[in-house]
Amino acid sequence: MIRRRTFLGLLASTVLPQVAIAADVDNEPDYYADWLRAGQMPHLAKRLPKFPRIINVARMGRTPGQYGGSVRMIIGSQNDIRFMTIYGYARLVGYDSTLTLQPDILESFSAVDDTVFTFKLRDGHKWSDGHPFTANDFRYWWEDVILNKELTPGGGALELRPHGSLPRFEMLDELTVRYSWDAPNPDFLPLLAAAQPLVIAGPGHYLKQFHKKYQDKIRLSSLMQEKRVKKWQDLHIKMARSYRPENPNLPVLDPWRNTTTPPAEQFVFERNPYFHRVDENGRQLPYIDRMLLNISSPQIIAFKTSVGESDLQATGLDFNDYTLLKEGEQRYSTKVNLWKAVRGSRVALFPNLNSTDQVWRDVLRDARVRRALSLAIDRHEINMAVFYGLGTESADTVLPDSPLYKPEYASAWISHDPGQANALLDAAGLSKRDEDGIRLLPDGRRMEITVETPGESTLDTDVLELVTDHWRKVGIALFPRVSQRDIFRSRAMGGRILMSLWYGLDNGVPTADMNPAELAPTTNDQMQWPLWGMYYLSAQTKGVAPDLPEAAELVKLLNEWEDAASSFERAEIWHKMLAIYSDQVFSIGLINATFLPIVHSAKMQNVPKEALFGFATSLLGIHMPDTFWMKEERANA
Repeated sequence: MIRRRTFLGLLASTVLPQVAIAADVDNEPDYYADWLRAGQMPHLAKRLPKFPRIINVARMGRTPGQYGGSVRMIIGSQNDIRFMTIYGYARLVGYDSTLTLQPDILESFSAVDDTVFTFKLRDGHKWSDGHPFTANDFRYWWEDVILNKELTPGGGALELRPHGSLPRFEMLDELTVRYSWDAPNPDFLPLLAAAQPLVIAGPGHYLKQFHKKYQDKIRLSSLMQEKRVKKWQDLHIKMARSYRPENPNLPVLDPWRNTTTPPAEQFVFERNPYFHRVDENGRQLPYIDRMLLNISSPQIIAFKTSVGESDLQATGLDFNDYTLLKEGEQRYSTKVNLWKAVRGSRVALFPNLNSTDQVWRDVLRDARVRRALSLAIDRHEINMAVFYGLGTESADTVLPDSPLYKPEYASAWISHDPGQANALLDAAGLSKRDEDGIRLLPDGRRMEITVETPGESTLDTDVLELVTDHWRKVGIALFPRVSQRDIFRSRAMGGRILMSLWYGLDNGVPTADMNPAELAPTTNDQMQWPLWGMYYLSAQTKGVAPDLPEAAELVKLLNEWEDAASSFERAEIWHKMLAIYSDQVFSIGLINATFLPIVHSAKMQNVPKEALFGFATSLLGIHMPDTFWMKEERANA
């Protein structure tokens, strides 16, 4: 039986029936007045697709907005201009606020048994430079990027070849493309909708000038010299990078486009005149004209935000900044909202099962030890002392906001029970203690666990101080160690860290159709099993194979998920993996459903008071910042 899923633009809850948008001078942003008068830009009806995506702002519980305004944000480095790609959240397909997939850039798409995917583009859709966006842009990326062995020597993204081979690509007509695999690829659509999306199309009309196949050798050499690269493929990669939009000349499909060449202290993103979304009144989104990203030291972002130097701030802030930010509300006309973090745990402990210390490695691979470490922790004390009782005491697992949530996953081995913890440690052969009451390892060393952290938040330090006291009561000594983030990650991946403190699962609100790879050893930056993760990541050419049965079972289940042909099958596999992961305590979650402060100017409208926030929800992305607007522009904007 063939199972077909078809998604049309008119099915989404925020989308009205598709109708052509008539020319209406009242719907033109004032921002374009000079260009329009000079005849340097077509009017709105000719800039939009024939059937744009129509966002019913009122149905979202928001107010249809007004054009205008320059919004300031603060970023910690030049690399953080990628936030604009995430916030803009223009995707071929994307998630709405309920994490349901729907067409966005696409007019519609269909999937047959998750093996054949057909995409229909919007007639008349244009890149930000006004050039048509058509199936040729998919063909260029397929034939001249993915299949070019100099540009893509590895044979294409692993996500495009989950079973070893690339799909078949077909350009059916100017507005329709198709990708076909012989076996299911359920990850394809979620990857296109991700915060850092899988790229399968690019502005070929612009990028051909940097491609060996299309550009004159002398001119190509001159461009390489100008951009300070030694290979033509490096030139193409640099000029085509869309996720971190450093090239202001690169045509985009996002609501705002970068106009600043790095290096710079301020990056100016201005509205895309050809953006494909409008509100129910025919006004082109985004409402806001410009986004100004100012670089500052990460350590003072919270302070600068508290004194009104940001009109919209969602990064560089943590829960322990809340009091400071609230103090500035009245004086600087800001509003501080608390959004729920979507991670499986705000902080989690990761025992390294691939530690280079063989004695400790054997000890930590004993599930009784991991469970004892978890049971010894008083999560209620941590919640009250660090999170003011606003978080939820939980294992590192999915949140109740996920359709995959079960209470038994969250409650696995988290009750504060020092008696049971002591019994488990004794049963694991760790009953001997020294004169200070510290347990001894099988080789006679004291059970002293050094827990490493990048130390980027005082919140982490506060948590470790409490855990130190909890573990001391069951005969384990904890010593915190702070490392710079890059050094911390390098040590963790090399097995030189015994245990680390970091965030829990990135995606605490998954659906069955989202990849459960986080629950299995799949990458070398997973701190509980970096070598096993490298084995999977390198297609068994590096690292070592998991030799713990439960870890190997997680990899097996992940492979089954990738072969599953229905959401029901994938949900069953998710539950098996969640049950194993939580019961085995592969990461020791502490508190989840914590809150993060989101700060915005009091003049900014349509910012949700409560919402989910995290990389899994594309930060602000699924909440559609293109529908935010300024009630009146600041005088000094």
